[in-house]
Amino acid sequence: MRTTIRGALAALALLPALALGAPAASAAPSPTASAGGTPAPATKAGTSFLTAVNLSPGQDANVAASTGDYLYWAFGASEGQTPTVNLTVNLAPSTDRHGPQTWTVEVFDGLRRRQACTAGTQNATGDQSAGSLALSCTLREVRTWAEPWSGDPLPGTYYVRLSVTDAPQPDLGLPAGAQLHVSAKGNADNAQPEGGELKAPLVPPVGGGASTAKAAAPVAQKEHWYTGWFSGWNSRWYWTIGGGFLAALAGVLGYKLTRHPRGRRPGHYGAVPPQGSHQHGSYADRP
Repeated sequence: MRTTIRGALAALALLPALALGAPAASAAPSPTASAGGTPAPATKAGTSFLTAVNLSPGQDANVAASTGDYLYWAFGASEGQTPTVNLTVNLAPSTDRHGPQTWTVEVFDGLRRRQACTAGTQNATGDQSAGSLALSCTLREVRTWAEPWSGDPLPGTYYVRLSVTDAPQPDLGLPAGAQLHVSAKGNADNAQPEGGELKAPLVPPVGGGASTAKAAAPVAQKEHWYTGWFSGWNSRWYWTIGGGFLAALAGVLGYKLTRHPRGRRPGHYGAVPPQGSHQHGSYADRP
């Protein structure tokens, strides 16, 4: 009995210590973010535009892939910025490769239009002894607005595609790695005033683009005198009934015109002439 009481008292004594230790455990930093608040590098990449991995502002990517795969990432850019994409490709061991490899980085806007690089090494070739390749692409300054046919960079989401353009056939499938870093210079204060305003980003931004692109303001629809005729859940019934009435009226008028083409039916129309009235003789009189 005394042993049981002593055990219960010891457990009650430990409760304050456990209560004090619980907040300390919950205050531990999350493993997905560093101590300085910078997002942890992304460890995955998409295989198409639809599955591109979205990167937050300041977030890098460190991905293990295979030679020959298409790797896609997405990031956001706002007006006045000049984005720069830097990539480091870690090639497979030289003892496993059979020749040189050529890697390419491409950047597309939200409409999947390929954007030109103003600076940087967009294509890099490494011989069999090379261990890594460095790629980079600096875009033009993101404009506040542009003509649809110009293809200039506009605020919204941008896609990065890393791929192998030339490699020996036996090297496809070998392990490789890619490290991505996206930086941007300038901000909205550096944007050149051009007399126009972009109503909305190229595409609804997701992931990385959500924090940099502006949301589009709702546009009020214009009202016309005939707007109410084509709106409403019951307007189609009015048009259906009216169309049916006009079709029936056209059918009646058509029947009248085709049944009595001369307006009045003659009295002898359709009368059967008397038998033999139009004959000049009987069969017996004929030779």
